[in-house]
Amino acid sequence: MDARLRGRDGLFFKGRVFVAAMALLLYAHAAQAASALAFITNQGSHDVSVVDIAQRRVVATVPVGRSPAGVAVAGDRVFITNPDSRELAVIEPGSARLLGTRPAGEQPLGIAAAPDGRHVWVADWQGQRLIGFDTRSLERVGEIALGRTPSGVAVSADGQAAYVAERDDDVVAVVDLPARRVKARVAVGKHPFALLLDEPRGRLLALNVQGDDMSVVDLAALREIKRVPLGRAPYGAALSADGTRLFVTNQHEDTVSVLDAQSYELRRRLEGFGHPEGVAVQGEELLVVNWMDDELSVLDVASGKERARIRIGTNPRGFGAFVATVP
Repeated sequence: MDARLRGRDGLFFKGRVFVAAMALLLYAHAAQAASALAFITNQGSHDVSVVDIAQRRVVATVPVGRSPAGVAVAGDRVFITNPDSRELAVIEPGSARLLGTRPAGEQPLGIAAAPDGRHVWVADWQGQRLIGFDTRSLERVGEIALGRTPSGVAVSADGQAAYVAERDDDVVAVVDLPARRVKARVAVGKHPFALLLDEPRGRLLALNVQGDDMSVVDLAALREIKRVPLGRAPYGAALSADGTRLFVTNQHEDTVSVLDAQSYELRRRLEGFGHPEGVAVQGEELLVVNWMDDELSVLDVASGKERARIRIGTNPRGFGAFVATVP
């Protein structure tokens, strides 16, 4: 296991509870006008920063389990994986309230929600399995054995298939969810970590964190059709709202690669980040999580120009789809 996954040890001060309570008061007022909130997992401070994107500020801080990493939004709930406390946490986005936690294997990491919002699927890094949870009852709905160190997860639009990066095996597992079994494995680059589905083009993108590149997988043929060079240690990927641009964070280069989403030609390389990890697109804005700087960068999608930097928790990751829409 990557040593960085364990996070940094730290004390949980009682004062943080007071800070969180005060933040909730601010949150209750701000959420009335806000429509998009970012839920950023903070590995070092063991909490989640709730960021009002339009207002450019943290409106709540939610203490969760140890070293939170993965995040997924399913309807009116946000799910967080806590690798070091071996649990899944659930947050209600409308109130930024922690609804509860559930045991989730030996070391839950990657997570993705089914499009219908009924289930979330969690990759158990050490337990070598994919675990499904009902999003309302939080009961387990299935388990599928996997290969070594499963990390990133993606679920198809029809909810029939899940794709899981088996990092140390250099493959992506294709899981038949109704049958609860792995039906195929696709060889990709060295140590795939994050995955991004581009179903309109019939492709799955696997970021190879030690290969410094990206594997493009044809979903119909279930084979790699292209290997695209990127920066050092690619971690997260997101598509622009119109589907024309692909953004990839490069951890060890402090950059974001901007590629043509059809040809994968490099258009530009954005600089000035601090170990960028999670990335998302919200409308015309690009959100980049800076693990080293403890900040969320907000940039213009079209120009790449930075619009704001928002201070968040310690060692933020934002591994997954971290933007939720609140009425």
